[in-house]
Amino acid sequence: MKKLVYLVLLVLLVSFAACSGPTREELASLAAKGYYQHLIEGDYDHFVEGRLMADSLPADYRSQLIDGYSQFIAQQQKARGGINEVRISRAFTDSTQQYTSVMLILCYGDSTTEEVVVPMVERNGRWMMK
Repeated sequence: MKKLVYLVLLVLLVSFAACSGPTREELASLAAKGYYQHLIEGDYDHFVEGRLMADSLPADYRSQLIDGYSQFIAQQQKARGGINEVRISRAFTDSTQQYTSVMLILCYGDSTTEEVVVPMVERNGRWMMK
């Protein structure tokens, strides 16, 4: 009987957790992965739009950033066969610094992987790369 009570409590706890909605770590992770998807697809404008304060970047600096990202992707294509996939590894929130660090795994064409840290902040309901 005791086991049945514990089982019912466990089911209730899992059900409650499932109804509470996504966590800030989950939301930040999905946003970071989305921005990196834009990067590997060559949509550098959307990748830059994902940066905090992107709307206040001078046009020439924005253009330089886009050129730099384009060169980075070309370099990765040549050196490692390109980035084929982006996976979410984990995320954690630093409550004192007010940002969430998202760890992404970049999967390259030569079967190597690299883990990168993407600091994310929420501004006006939108997750942005710091």
